[in-house]
Amino acid sequence: MKRKENESIKLIAIGGVGEIGKNMYIVEVDEDIFVIDAGLMFPENEMLGIDIVIPDYSYLVQNKSRVKGIFLTHGHEDHIGALSYLLREINVPVYGTKLTLAFAETKMYEQDAQQKAQFREITSDSILEFDSATITFFKTNHSIPDSVAICVHTSAGIIVHTGDFKFDQSASDLYKPEIGKMVQIGEKGVLCLLSDSTDAEKPGYTPSEAVVAREMNDAFYNARGRIIAACFASDLNRIQHIFDAAYESRRKVAIVGKNLQRIFDMVIKLEYLQIHNEIIIPVSEIRNYPDDEIVILTTGRQGEPIEALQKMAKQIHKHVNIQKGDTVVFAVSALRGNELFISKTVDMLFRAGAIVLASKNSYHTSSHGSQEELKFMINMMNPKFFIPVHGEFKMLKAHAKVAKECGLTDDRIYLPEKGEVIELIDDRIRPAGRVPAGNILIDGSGVGDVGNIVLRDRKLLSQDGILIVVVTLNKKEKKISSGPEIISRGFVYVRESEKLLDEASKRVRDIVDQSILRDSFDWAVIKQDMRDCLNQFLYEKTKRRPMILPIIMEVK
Repeated sequence: MKRKENESIKLIAIGGVGEIGKNMYIVEVDEDIFVIDAGLMFPENEMLGIDIVIPDYSYLVQNKSRVKGIFLTHGHEDHIGALSYLLREINVPVYGTKLTLAFAETKMYEQDAQQKAQFREITSDSILEFDSATITFFKTNHSIPDSVAICVHTSAGIIVHTGDFKFDQSASDLYKPEIGKMVQIGEKGVLCLLSDSTDAEKPGYTPSEAVVAREMNDAFYNARGRIIAACFASDLNRIQHIFDAAYESRRKVAIVGKNLQRIFDMVIKLEYLQIHNEIIIPVSEIRNYPDDEIVILTTGRQGEPIEALQKMAKQIHKHVNIQKGDTVVFAVSALRGNELFISKTVDMLFRAGAIVLASKNSYHTSSHGSQEELKFMINMMNPKFFIPVHGEFKMLKAHAKVAKECGLTDDRIYLPEKGEVIELIDDRIRPAGRVPAGNILIDGSGVGDVGNIVLRDRKLLSQDGILIVVVTLNKKEKKISSGPEIISRGFVYVRESEKLLDEASKRVRDIVDQSILRDSFDWAVIKQDMRDCLNQFLYEKTKRRPMILPIIMEVK
């Protein structure tokens, strides 16, 4: 593709490097900005009360007139989950394949997005022409169909963002990667390859989905009672295996999870799941069939399938509870931070009388390529420069090592930091400044209104609780009208700590009495004196530091 000479090419990772999730990458060609993915991240343990985390997209808002579009690689939440929030600030076209846009639309509906998105459907054969660059695509193999890599054609060469990928030799037509196209792209000349690093630490090849299908069939065939299968709603490959195994073992499938039935219906309608309709039954009809003819499929996002299993084990689930002889198949991966959660759930299921198939990896395989597959991508692309993306720093580092094994030298490999502007110029790759790139925390309907100070307060409250001190003063007569009254939440049990709280109340009274006898007194000073005195006293007595909240009221 012959085009005008580009004067400036820059790459920025707004999210997705040094972390798992929150994928958002910027390719700047001259004055045009192309955004690749807009994903979310699920909160870390210390982010108390936070629902989701999205990238800080303030740079895009500041430069909204230059943004030509958002290009989605596939329909997983870590690539589309921030879309509705970004589109509240910038009104630009969103390009994606049919299934990806369907998932994006569903996600926006879940997030109560009011704005209408300019969805523009593409296929892997689409060619999009812009003033500064041309965008093309090729299919990749992932756990969800319609996954594509994005290629930005510039006068200096092609910038390729792989999206999430692996190479499964037994992939069905829906999941087959376009290897021929990849080779052609490599022959045209790749300026820079941005490649998925999630499994860069794993040697060899990612186990094939065919292995999972075989093991799933065996598990279903050997199970004597009901089967309860748990997987992620967007892992369509795994859902397909579960339905195939159910059909082969002549079982009926009941789907549990009301809000996820919508996603399931959408995927069936678009024909991305090949299912024999006669095997699907409503949950209400489970009792009409023998136990050995039933499969219960529970799906959700991140921890949801596991939470449902916990409810079933505790016998408090709305529709299905674990009974002796049930076989539970874990077809979910252990995401970072939820290993303990899964282990606890497995223990609960065993206690409830279930047979749990969770220890083998055979019922789940990664949807990301291991080292040999990453080498295959690098060798096909044969890039001038290489940037590992999508992963924690140790994963990026491991991917850089893989690239070196493929013959790339250190000066051609760049490990990006979040918000770092990387410039490709004169056959060199170099840093060229920074842009804002932190976290926006979503708590309920609040977007970004919870910051580090609020999180710090939540952490303090969770550790030592809160002590509220209420005093009512008569300023004119210079005396306490009522109180001090001390309210404790999460600090000590009041009935067993009356002596401690009486002593604390006495100290507060002494401070207030001394303060109001002065010619002039300041509410703020009295409050601070109360905090200082109580902090020291309570720490001496309990070795805890609750948050102390003084409230002074005045009567005339």
